[in-house]
Amino acid sequence: MPLLAPTPPSATPQPAASFPPLTAPSRFLGRQPILDAQRRLFGYELLYRSCKTDHFSGDPDLATREVIDHWLLLIPGSTRTASFVNCTRNALVEGLVTLLPPESTVLEILENIDPAPELFDCCLALRKQGYRFALDGFLPQPSRAPFLALADFIKIDFQSADHQLRHEIYTMAAGCGARLLGEKIENDIQLRIAISEGCTLFQGYFFSQPVLLSSRTVPQNYFVYLKLLAVLHRDPTDLRRLEKLISADVSLCYRVLRLANSALQGHPGMISTVREALLMVGDDAVRKMVTVAMAGALSSHRSTALISLALSRAQFCELVAPSLSAEPAQFYLLGLLSLLDVLLETPLDRILQTLPITPEMKSALASDESAGGRALDLVRSLESCDWHRCEVIQHKLGLAEGAIAAMYAHSLRWASSMLGDETHSR
Repeated sequence: MPLLAPTPPSATPQPAASFPPLTAPSRFLGRQPILDAQRRLFGYELLYRSCKTDHFSGDPDLATREVIDHWLLLIPGSTRTASFVNCTRNALVEGLVTLLPPESTVLEILENIDPAPELFDCCLALRKQGYRFALDGFLPQPSRAPFLALADFIKIDFQSADHQLRHEIYTMAAGCGARLLGEKIENDIQLRIAISEGCTLFQGYFFSQPVLLSSRTVPQNYFVYLKLLAVLHRDPTDLRRLEKLISADVSLCYRVLRLANSALQGHPGMISTVREALLMVGDDAVRKMVTVAMAGALSSHRSTALISLALSRAQFCELVAPSLSAEPAQFYLLGLLSLLDVLLETPLDRILQTLPITPEMKSALASDESAGGRALDLVRSLESCDWHRCEVIQHKLGLAEGAIAAMYAHSLRWASSMLGDETHSR
């Protein structure tokens, strides 16, 4: 007798092997290398790009928020090279930049930011956390002098600053200990001049134009965002409620795991549930993460079908976990992460390198023969209506046919209810 799962027609997910093209837009991030005098890579400047063009356009505050969010989605977890990030006053004062790892992040103070006491105190606090600072577009004006006490790097623009202006900058910066970074170097002559004037780091088209990184956005659940806003503005934050809401959105789960991965740098440990990740990251970081994630969310079309599929997988795995003597919260996260390669159009092995999950969970996501791997295999077979495969897995796991059908039907109804679709939740 075939295993029949009562799947409503409008909620029937497509087989994993035949997903239609994603309708969500790509995320774009420019990344220009910064080299030393021996042309060895020192780091990258991360540049906001709203589309496939090599120039900035848009609101600076929005750009900074999106660069931070893009880092969570696009940049590998390695901290071997420095990331230079342009920061607006609001990003510094609100602490949004603390979502980035301090050991590998250089915060660029833009030329239009004034060293007001509030801002300066925030920068000193960030410096104590391990962040380094670069002065971008620095000019030899008395009002800019206080920033020299923060500077680890001073960027010298070789397109807009002539020899006299550069000499004034060097004179004013003498003794502060900051490294000089020659930017907008476009030919060998400018490079030689920069070296002769004391620059030890270099950036510009002479070495490389910005390389455009892109990835599909992870679909986000607007219904969850509305509830998150309410929970995050309560004091103290309801951790149980926060965990439930984060667990209902695969994009937020991915960001939380990336933040947890940064928090674990240099420390042994693995994450196996969403709650563990939230405890590792902390309320304040989660609140900032949601703030930056919303920067581009409201202006983008999202794939409801993919959200629904990820949620139903997570719920099914959670429901089947007790029958396999497994932890439900761990299996929920396993199901939620199982579509990241499709959502991001990125190889699974590359994604797994950025997440601090257990080796057992990584193996299960790669379809091993563990209980978790077989649970994922079972739900994929249900999605593709491969009844023969369902029966084989069912017997291997020792599960009853009727129980599987009931759990799958429940997971579909639950996913619809989490998306605010009352049609299938009644």
